[in-house]
Amino acid sequence: VQLQASGGGLVEPGGSLRLSCAASGSIFRANDMGWYRQGAGNQRELVASRNSLGVTTYADSVKGRFNISRDNAENTVYLQMNSLKPEDTAVYYCQIQGYYYGGIYYPSIFWGQGTLVTVSS
Repeated sequence: VQLQASGGGLVEPGGSLRLSCAASGSIFRANDMGWYRQGAGNQRELVASRNSLGVTTYADSVKGRFNISRDNAENTVYLQMNSLKPEDTAVYYCQIQGYYYGGIYYPSIFWGQGTLVTVSS
């Protein structure tokens, strides 16, 4: 299973970006799909996640500004980021926790390669 993330870049404070992450390979359906981020000198932290039933979790710092969605048929997860702040600057990583393939559930974790988001004027 491979994850390919895209959509990062430079944006001014108050702006928006949309991240995408597509899973490919021997996967039928991902279980939890989410986004984490790691800023300079910080630990990697959960930004948002969404399971296959649509249950979502958000970090308090992004509630009301970010929205996570997914296309289950395409095993793709999106992160719409609005009202971006300089403190949102980080490398954003997508993650899968568990997936189904061939009728079997695999409780594995996979990470994407990371995409840099820089919020600066």
